[in-house]
Amino acid sequence: MAGTSREAFRGWVRNLLAHVSGSGDARQSREIYQTSTMGALLEGVYEGEVTIGELLKHGDFGLGTFNRLDGEMLILDGVCHHLRADGSAHVAADDEKTPFAVVTRFRPDTAIPVTSGSDHAAVIRLIDTSVGSFNVIYAIRVTGTFRQVRTRTVMEQSPPYPPLTEATKGQQENTFSDITGTLAGYRTPDFEQGISVAGYHLHFIDESGRRGGHALDFELERGTVELSVRSEIHLSLPRTRQFLDSNLSSGDIAAQIRQAEGG
Repeated sequence: MAGTSREAFRGWVRNLLAHVSGSGDARQSREIYQTSTMGALLEGVYEGEVTIGELLKHGDFGLGTFNRLDGEMLILDGVCHHLRADGSAHVAADDEKTPFAVVTRFRPDTAIPVTSGSDHAAVIRLIDTSVGSFNVIYAIRVTGTFRQVRTRTVMEQSPPYPPLTEATKGQQENTFSDITGTLAGYRTPDFEQGISVAGYHLHFIDESGRRGGHALDFELERGTVELSVRSEIHLSLPRTRQFLDSNLSSGDIAAQIRQAEGG
């Protein structure tokens, strides 16, 4: 009887450990890893300590920017693309650093085919009617052929750094026509405004990996919209002097973000 009890106890412990391990894996698979905040970026905190190599340990999909606000970032399938102000793109080096980035491991929960021409507003409506709740984060990947994609990309800044709303006044816009590529980013709840970008935040890169930018507008001819639900957030705050000394509670953050993001 005692032996049976011991075996039962050991079985219970094994099941418990397996459950805990599985829960950890499940949490990690639903996790967003973010370095710094959008509020800090608004205040001109453009230098971070996290390298691209470190960032890619936390996810294979995401977006952000580079130190000194030197262009836009888009991570797809574990490759970090550096999108330049002239509309060009190249693969970022592992030792480049970021002041703000949001990454995850992309595993689609929903795939929605788009078989007829749909403009930006139509795609947003399609996603909004497909999500189960507006209170969690959705990683979004739209792959297909686009009649047009209009982008902008911020330009590298020099100290003393201006706030983001000033820095984006010198941004360069590019329009790509009849192009195949991927829009990728997030739909984030309104209550995260300032921590991240509430609503939609999407970057674009063409299938060659040579052109792209922050998406301002687009028209999808045909393709697939994939959504992945995210409910865990790992926020890593910088310990740089610039971040620690910044006033991150000033002004109308929502209005500043809309202005900086071109909304």
